[in-house]
Amino acid sequence: MSKLDHSDLDGHLLEVLVAVIEESSVTRAAQWLEVTQSAVSHLLGKLRAIVADPLFVRSGRGIVATARAEALAQRARMLLVEMRAFAASGAFEPAQFNATVTIAANDLQRDLLQPLLLRTARVCAPGLVLRVMPSAVPSAETLREELCQLVITPRPPDASDIVQQRLFEDRYLVFHEASARDAPRNEADYLASEHVTVLYERRRALDIDRWIDERGLRRRFAVTVPDFSGVGPFLRASALLTTLPGLVRANLMRGFSVAPVPFDCPPMPMYMVWHLRHHTDPMHLWLRSELQSIVAPALAAAEVQPTRRS
Repeated sequence: MSKLDHSDLDGHLLEVLVAVIEESSVTRAAQWLEVTQSAVSHLLGKLRAIVADPLFVRSGRGIVATARAEALAQRARMLLVEMRAFAASGAFEPAQFNATVTIAANDLQRDLLQPLLLRTARVCAPGLVLRVMPSAVPSAETLREELCQLVITPRPPDASDIVQQRLFEDRYLVFHEASARDAPRNEADYLASEHVTVLYERRRALDIDRWIDERGLRRRFAVTVPDFSGVGPFLRASALLTTLPGLVRANLMRGFSVAPVPFDCPPMPMYMVWHLRHHTDPMHLWLRSELQSIVAPALAAAEVQPTRRS
């Protein structure tokens, strides 16, 4: 058998390398790629011969990538993006698009952006069907496994194959029921009050709650709920306070009184996030452009001015 070289590389080898890197398992990589485990092992052997590196070594009961494999995977991801763009070259025609697009977004982002996105996008793509799924605290696997095409979140996953772009920033406000109590007079009054907050996942507090806690400011929580839509019923007719992104007052917290947070705190950024494999895809480029185009009118409709983008 002749010695293998770079001319023997193909997309299958690159996909196998990336899959095993991301799954840390030949078995799981095979399941992800929908091929047999022996096929993955065979392709890894071929790739090892081309690059003259073991690529993966045993570690306990699993495997870990070599430093060379990690470096090659970075290049492989970019090459795969270019190969997919090459195969899908040609203009995207929205009028001919008849498919479902899935976007992961929690209730704030869903109510603020998605209705306007659907109305705007369907003007030129009437066959578009929009599916919105909850994002909770999003993970890279959600995008890697193509459970959705986009995530809209203040917490982008930190991974080399995940791309993010900032959409806007929002400031936090204190919400209260004016018929039951006054706004907190100062920091001491705020800290002495009982609060409601959102906890999407156990031990994953809202960014504002983590920020306050890290500064040694202690609050008493009377209740935690799994999403923003659950806050209002507890706040109504009570002396409770809640500290949330100001944009929720447009829909989810309509009718409640607001006050500034009684100490300086950072803004809440919002990002759209996607997998690198879709970076140059014509349909995905169109979808991201449509989403960007409706941000300003959506914020204007909410009658809340965004803070300056960085």
